[in-house]
Amino acid sequence: MTTERVGPIGPISHMGHMGHIGNKHHTLDFIRVEGAEMVFASRKSQGRFHALRQIDLSVAQGEFVTLIGHSGCGKSTLLNLMAGLIKPTSGVLLCDRREIAEPGPERAVVFQNHSLLPWLTCAENVDLAVERVFGARESKAQLKARTQAALELVGMAHAVAKRPHEISGGMKQRVGIARALAMEPKVLLMDEPFGALDALTRAHLQDELLKIVARTQSTVVMVTHDVDEAVLLSDRIVMMTNGPAATIGEILSVTLPRPRDRVALAGDAGYVDCRKAVLDFLYTRHGQPAAAVA
Repeated sequence: MTTERVGPIGPISHMGHMGHIGNKHHTLDFIRVEGAEMVFASRKSQGRFHALRQIDLSVAQGEFVTLIGHSGCGKSTLLNLMAGLIKPTSGVLLCDRREIAEPGPERAVVFQNHSLLPWLTCAENVDLAVERVFGARESKAQLKARTQAALELVGMAHAVAKRPHEISGGMKQRVGIARALAMEPKVLLMDEPFGALDALTRAHLQDELLKIVARTQSTVVMVTHDVDEAVLLSDRIVMMTNGPAATIGEILSVTLPRPRDRVALAGDAGYVDCRKAVLDFLYTRHGQPAAAVA
């Protein structure tokens, strides 16, 4: 049964609450996670490590959801389940009413490591994804246009001929995002994509991601450790309890209007309240994470 308490910034709920999303109203059934459990074989813990328990979550089409929690709370494990990179021990995951059983181009993944092939140019790295998804039914000119459009979307059209060692870390991550978007995925799954970048570059890419998502209306699920990043980007913030056997503790609806401007929001009362609610969950009520793997 769903329980809910109402804060000054909108509904704060336990898992399962499907309330107002920013300025949008969606039916939250595009991604569904139903009763998912994840138990890994381990040399410790008597041969088993219970990473996730009883995960129930729905994500709307066009919604931006972040997963936040301490290290070891299973954020990346949950994202990997959505990506089809691993299978749950029990429970079911659906994307657009189809069971997630393996990776697929409709669910593009962006990792903290950009994973670009160093011997290929930026354009050639994006081409790999484009050809995999569209190569059998489109001409070379159409494929090239898709690659060019994706690089333009992330502001990297000037670097099509450059190789990864010739561009900065932030630019590499932009190319990684372009590669994902070029597949026209139904869902963009992001695992701390800006975590390895310096603060200024990270802030700039967060702002760019806001613009890209506004233009593409992408459905995004993103793992983060950064409270300010979560509040700035999200329609909802899924707060995970500490592991092992982590689950969804609360879900915070972020009802701040879009488009969002980080400078204008810095002193906004609603932004401050959202930030305080997440910090309270993480550090007051769940401040002593057990030793575990993320």
